[in-house]
Amino acid sequence: MKKFEKHSDKQLFILLFNDDTCAFEEIFNRYWSGLYAAAYKRIKHHEVAEEIVQDLFTLLWTKRKSIQIHTSLAAYLYTAVRYMVINQIQKEGVRNSYKDYLQKMKIFDNSTEDTVFLNDLNRSIDKEVNHLPSKCRYIFELSRKEYKTNREIAEVLGISEKTVEGHLTKALRLLKLTISESRLTSWLL
Repeated sequence: MKKFEKHSDKQLFILLFNDDTCAFEEIFNRYWSGLYAAAYKRIKHHEVAEEIVQDLFTLLWTKRKSIQIHTSLAAYLYTAVRYMVINQIQKEGVRNSYKDYLQKMKIFDNSTEDTVFLNDLNRSIDKEVNHLPSKCRYIFELSRKEYKTNREIAEVLGISEKTVEGHLTKALRLLKLTISESRLTSWLL
């Protein structure tokens, strides 16, 4: 194995350009820890910083024939890491914005499945309301469909508020029982 510790960066880059893997290894050993520290300083995440530096060295090897260094190899590498960190931060920002957007959209999600379920539930409620005793059904409809208070219903029908509450309690109990039984039955089938 060749020893390249005494070679300058310029000499190493010329050897790298000529496909010398030992020169690449020396550049890697010479700069890896410093580049990692520079990336970690900005990212604050070990795995991401390592990935950035590994990607940089992969690019250095694969693009070795087309890279043109105008200053120094060190300046080129540190500048490349800085830009890769900036790109990573921008990508992460876009990902986070998209995640936030999706979370907000879940709040307003009116998916087809939810709509079908709601329509099915409304049909079940209407069907079961029609099976209630007539006075109980009428009081329930005044309360839930016409949004009348118990006092207003009592005045309209000439009955006490307690009687209205009794009919509503009965209606709700029967509806809960029959709808939950039908849901359980359809779920089991």
